[in-house]
Amino acid sequence: MSKTLNVAVIGCGGIANGKHLPALSRQDKAVLVAFCDLIETRAQEAADQYGAEGAKVYTDYTELLKDESIEVVHVCTPNDSHAEITIAALEAGKHVLCEKPMAKTTEEARSMIEAANRTGKKLSIAYQNRFRDDSLHLKDMCEKGELGDIYFGKAIALRRRAVPTWGVFLDEEKQGGGPLIDIGTHALDLTLWLMDNYKPQSVMGSTFHKLGSRENAANAFGPWDPEQFKVEDSAFGFVKMENGATIVLESSWALNVRKFGEAQTLLCGTEGGADMMDGLHINGENRSRLIETKVDFGSGGVAFYDGGSEKAEDREARQWLEAILEDKDPVVKPEQALVVTQILEAIYESAKTGKAVYFD
Repeated sequence: MSKTLNVAVIGCGGIANGKHLPALSRQDKAVLVAFCDLIETRAQEAADQYGAEGAKVYTDYTELLKDESIEVVHVCTPNDSHAEITIAALEAGKHVLCEKPMAKTTEEARSMIEAANRTGKKLSIAYQNRFRDDSLHLKDMCEKGELGDIYFGKAIALRRRAVPTWGVFLDEEKQGGGPLIDIGTHALDLTLWLMDNYKPQSVMGSTFHKLGSRENAANAFGPWDPEQFKVEDSAFGFVKMENGATIVLESSWALNVRKFGEAQTLLCGTEGGADMMDGLHINGENRSRLIETKVDFGSGGVAFYDGGSEKAEDREARQWLEAILEDKDPVVKPEQALVVTQILEAIYESAKTGKAVYFD
């Protein structure tokens, strides 16, 4: 597998510079050849820092997609443009890794999958929390049946006071929502993947805008502007799966909660349970006694996972490139990400109507 792939990044803001570009720059199979952003200086700065010699800079993604030498595109733009840009890139013959969430709506997400199927190009969604040491360890346990039949899960994405005050995070039109679609999506993806259960039957949801209207509120990123805060500050969902399993989803940017954490899960099965709060803990019973174990990963990563101490974002980038080069499915399948979007959309709908949403 000596071939390299020419990669372009569309959207050179926070998530691109914080994850995609550094991770791709550490992959010997990736050559960063093109950068696009509405703000040209931002694209140029990314090209200067991460680009290969002769890397091109664009402000119009449609012009970038005309370059036939580009094989892979990473879409790192606001949520409302995920579907539009992804579909255009697929139609232009590129493989696409799109940032989470897959799209603002289920309809858009389905259109993305249809485009991938129609063009024969690979599509994946950037749920990098699957690639953490604790996630991989727990996934291996689940696949081996060590927790038994997992019938209850809790997807946790709680911040006490960490409202993002930059970019378009507070803009409902561009983002589609607040903490639920921003960080709740990670926790839900992780929980569904570990349970290997993608068949929701019904959803009940509640969203709140209780603290977002406050002036000069305490916040890790500085006070937010109440006039700009158009999304929920917390959201919660109750999901019933076809096989009877239940998932509770908790998400917030601002909530008066003492214990908090992001992209965590709690699982309960017939043979044992697990949670990611304060590290990965496994609980169960042995010889009629309750037992609890905290898994210590040290600095060496997960023994059974080839790659050792790789960072989650590096594992994500590596497996994505390998999936293309070896023509295999990526770890995050678009059909799985679609279910995440379906559930998130149903929580928002239920919160508005006060009624449960049932799936066909």
